[in-house]
Amino acid sequence: MSKPVVLIAEELSPATVDALGPDFEIRHCNGADRAELIPAIADVDAILVRSATKVDAEAIAAARRLKVIARAGVGLDNVDVSAATKAGVMVVNAPTSNIVTAAELACGLIISTARNIPQANTALKNGEWKRSKYTGVELSEKTLGVVGLGRIGVLVAQRMSAFGMKIVAYDPYVQPARAAQMGVKLLSLDELLEVSDFITVHLPKTPETLGLIGDEALRKVKPTVRIVNAARGGIVDEDALLSALKEGRVAGAGLDVYATEPCTDSPLFAFDNVVCTPHLGASTGEAQEKAGIAVARSVRLALAGELVPDAVNVQGGVIAEEVRPGLPLAERLGRIFTALAGEVAVRLDVEVYGEITQHDVKVLELSALKGVFEDVVDETVSYVNAPLFAQERGVEVRLTTSSESPEHRNVVTVRGTLADGEEVSVSGTLSGPKYLQKIVAVGEHDIDLALADHMAFLRYADRPGVVGTIGRVLGEAGVNIAGMQVSRSEEGGEALVALTVDGPIPPAVLAEIAGEIGATSARSVNLED
Repeated sequence: MSKPVVLIAEELSPATVDALGPDFEIRHCNGADRAELIPAIADVDAILVRSATKVDAEAIAAARRLKVIARAGVGLDNVDVSAATKAGVMVVNAPTSNIVTAAELACGLIISTARNIPQANTALKNGEWKRSKYTGVELSEKTLGVVGLGRIGVLVAQRMSAFGMKIVAYDPYVQPARAAQMGVKLLSLDELLEVSDFITVHLPKTPETLGLIGDEALRKVKPTVRIVNAARGGIVDEDALLSALKEGRVAGAGLDVYATEPCTDSPLFAFDNVVCTPHLGASTGEAQEKAGIAVARSVRLALAGELVPDAVNVQGGVIAEEVRPGLPLAERLGRIFTALAGEVAVRLDVEVYGEITQHDVKVLELSALKGVFEDVVDETVSYVNAPLFAQERGVEVRLTTSSESPEHRNVVTVRGTLADGEEVSVSGTLSGPKYLQKIVAVGEHDIDLALADHMAFLRYADRPGVVGTIGRVLGEAGVNIAGMQVSRSEEGGEALVALTVDGPIPPAVLAEIAGEIGATSARSVNLED
């Protein structure tokens, strides 16, 4: 039998080929040259790329045998994941390959902004000896505010504490006890802004975090603060930062990422107290080698038909065909749970009921965990690292199964106990031959609503006129309702309205609805990839 063909479309670490081993036919091409890429990809089983090769719908359509697209790095901007999924092509990346490298760069920016190292270097090389101009500040005994205490944020906190810095953090998805174990004090974002001498951002880029460090936030900081963003462009609002620098409300900044990249012309570059680098977070030889080895291993697993730890779309592995349709349902229920809870649970139960339990359903627990942390951490969440994220945050996870399911053929429930003892749960099932994903319960409220990319859930005291108010406010905001279900415990008791809409509900609109109906809880969920 002929060996599977792996196409390496960019220069990768030699360790990548070594990790692939002798079981594949290795070919090479210049992936950045479309005229060379399209014919080269036609009869290969896997393609390995970095960032210069665009594996878009056209390339995927030309690849008749393609089973795996492997990105030797974290970002997937150059891969059309949707087109790959539709074509049944697995997409893998190397989500943890650059965490040390990214953390070290953030530390470097913190030190550089404190001591003006790049500016002094440039001045001296231009023949200028300006010791007094580049007087800096010590890090010792200063307060570092870490916004986002995920893996990279933790590494930065650990490293900067060695400089004698006091570490505080804002992360609503980390338990205070877990932070305390690391010597980190959790604060609200407003508190962090007020007390920090340095602020470093390590959050995923989501609609909620975009512009988080904006004009309002930058009016709460010390005028001596220095702000570092080596996470994602746009989390620190560049226009707001520009105004704060001009007005002397911020003492300096270190930026590695930008709202639009590549960025070679920004008004921020004109400030001598701003240190800028061109998105170097993953740019070390060690990170590139780790990425190459990681994706090579994933390719080996994928082409062997095994579960792939870092698959971001098509789940591989020896999974019963009856179980496989439940994977995306469990993952989406996990994401809905996180949105409803607003924090990470102390204990998380994944419950599977029905005839599906005659098979091994452990993968449904992993899929639910993957969803729970999808919108919590900055890194790509996979089947293997999702339990690690739970462990790092002190979350006890249990899987419960039973063949008994009185009302539905199969049901998956994600149930969590929060730090204050509150219990949050959401249940779903698959309906009909097309496996329509449906929510069948939220807490004690039974509903029957097809899942959608954009949803909202509101709890309030049952009374007339609430549905009309919701429709009016959404209508005035130009948000169209696709479906709605109302459930109540009893007449005049607690009621839940669950609705699907055609687009995201702006936070201000959701807050307006909550205020008008006196909602005790109002949560929106955006599942659009």
